[in-house]
Amino acid sequence: MDISQTAAPANNPTTNPNQACRPAGLYDSGVQGIPYCTVYDSNGREKLPNDSKRRIIGYFTDWRTGTNGKPKYLVNDIPWSNITHINYAFAYIDGSNQVSVGAMSPTNKAIGMQWPGEPAAAMDPAYSYKGHFNLLNKFKKQHPGVKTLVSIGGWAETGGYPDASGNRISSGGFYTMTTNADGTINHAGINTFANSVVTFLRQYGFDGADIDYEYPTTMEQAGNPLDWAASTPRRAGLNASYVELLKVLRTKLDQASAQDGKYYMLTIASPASSYLLRGMETSQGLKYLDYVNIMSYDLHGSWNEFVGPNAALFDDGKDGELAAAGMYTSPDYLGMGHLNTDWAYHYMRGMMQAGRINVGVPYYTRGFKNVQGGTNGLWGKAATMNCMPGEFKCGDGAIGIDNIWHDKVNGLETPGGYSPMWHAMNLENEIRGSYLNMFGLPQAQIVGTYNKHFDSTLVASWLWNPQKNVFLSTEDAQSITAKADYVIQKGIGGIMIWELSGDYDFYPQRNNGQGEYFMGSTLTKIIHNKFKTAAPYSNVNSGTLPPPASTLNVKAELIQFPLGGNNFPVAPKLALTNNTNAVIPGGSVLQFDIPTSAPSRVENWNGYPITVTPGHTGPNVGGLQGDFHRVTMTIPEYETIQAGQTKLIQMAFFLPISGPTNYSLTVNGVRYGIQY
Repeated sequence: MDISQTAAPANNPTTNPNQACRPAGLYDSGVQGIPYCTVYDSNGREKLPNDSKRRIIGYFTDWRTGTNGKPKYLVNDIPWSNITHINYAFAYIDGSNQVSVGAMSPTNKAIGMQWPGEPAAAMDPAYSYKGHFNLLNKFKKQHPGVKTLVSIGGWAETGGYPDASGNRISSGGFYTMTTNADGTINHAGINTFANSVVTFLRQYGFDGADIDYEYPTTMEQAGNPLDWAASTPRRAGLNASYVELLKVLRTKLDQASAQDGKYYMLTIASPASSYLLRGMETSQGLKYLDYVNIMSYDLHGSWNEFVGPNAALFDDGKDGELAAAGMYTSPDYLGMGHLNTDWAYHYMRGMMQAGRINVGVPYYTRGFKNVQGGTNGLWGKAATMNCMPGEFKCGDGAIGIDNIWHDKVNGLETPGGYSPMWHAMNLENEIRGSYLNMFGLPQAQIVGTYNKHFDSTLVASWLWNPQKNVFLSTEDAQSITAKADYVIQKGIGGIMIWELSGDYDFYPQRNNGQGEYFMGSTLTKIIHNKFKTAAPYSNVNSGTLPPPASTLNVKAELIQFPLGGNNFPVAPKLALTNNTNAVIPGGSVLQFDIPTSAPSRVENWNGYPITVTPGHTGPNVGGLQGDFHRVTMTIPEYETIQAGQTKLIQMAFFLPISGPTNYSLTVNGVRYGIQY
């Protein structure tokens, strides 16, 4: 039989009335009656409030309550008129694999606490619970277009949770809930958790769930060191279990959406690190998400000695960490710098249209002291030292007045220059903040001058104090403006902010009338003003070639990834399965797109002829030029793929990819779409 006789017209999901408004590429769970059109328009674009054409997603953290003597940031402080989504951080997974924020009590921040001295934070009596959740629903009545999502996990609560006294219980969290001790999928745990998420959203009025699992990767010693006892023995199964978790969550949220007439969103916070992403295979779970928030920050910090920006937009070809590892000179990478936002965006672009991607920005600093070399500290080095028992050596992180948020591990402060942007603005302007006593620094003085610098190639700001040799990476009006312009230009869905309380305004009457910067919304308003006048985000996933008119029942899938550190080059097998009742003849041509975040060097080790049409060539200083490389691979004339047969083709990529996408198979000169 000629294989052309098995072809079928390409499926057009928009012909199904139950799928009206569903964004292109979002997984179809098969649930009938999902009310997509309550959240998306007829073009599959999300309906956004406050006249914004792009998402502005702010994380609201639950711990800035003011009850510990430190400044408070409550729900009434959120700039509701300048954002589109709020992610509440964090809920956790309890010992019975259910999402939780703890038992009801007057000290429970989420559902029990009150602030009687704050009139704007008075509770709404319409709800049976108090705390942040009460206020989120109270203010949502005034701003009904702003969506609220509960974020589950986070760095401290991916593998454990706090008890009523605040002590950490190392329960295993995501690791044990999703994955059995032998590495197999814990289906019972996933189902229990997913059911509890549906119940939780209904109980507390949230619009969706944001999964902040740090990290479902097969790379060794990834994530919080406190979680390694749970994650390490399960490494081989973590990615498969993560994909199953997202699939089950998507399906159960779709079922609840159809039942409630209210669409429930599913999103994730994703790492931006190529190291972590290498152990997450090709991010197969992205198709289950409404959108992904890229944690495109913490790209440099005092976990090593290389002094660089926290969240550069682009590479500049001089990254000290990459240079030390030989990545600019290695023929494997073709000069590709991969510690920047643009690289992380293009990684995700391999699997999703630009509009389902949001890039992250940090409203906080990271920094070093005793920096040697570099240009005004940039790309210098800070001496290494033991940071915590059992951990690797870290860089010499900034402390004292340069580290007021006092990030802690095992109860000990981690030196790292970790401060809100409002404090950095005071340092830059030689203002000794009136709040320092709240952070245990009543005698701290500003020594030297903190000179602001900006690199237009990196699109990164920082402060350099030459008297102290202190480098503080910052996010300020100049860098935020450039990043908002980048989002608009690329058609990206929007910006995610970690986290809202780090933003600033200037208050002339504070600090005994001398004035100072403090919690505010300057940066968020810059983003909002940009996005009000922007064009709508891109809702298409066009590849390098137009989609074929007809399809074959043939499936392509990347499988058998080596684990973690053994997965270099990234070397899965491409399984090409012929589900037709005809033979795929030799000479047939397989094509697919991969993101330009990987070098255009692609290999197969079966000896098949392969060519790559690059979407980007050379180093990526200042940004990647295109979105996709097109890979073309020819089945040799002497080989066939019989009906029902699977052909395994050993592939090699030299940085991790999402996807591939836009597969096609040309047989006897006719190009067909296939499943992937």
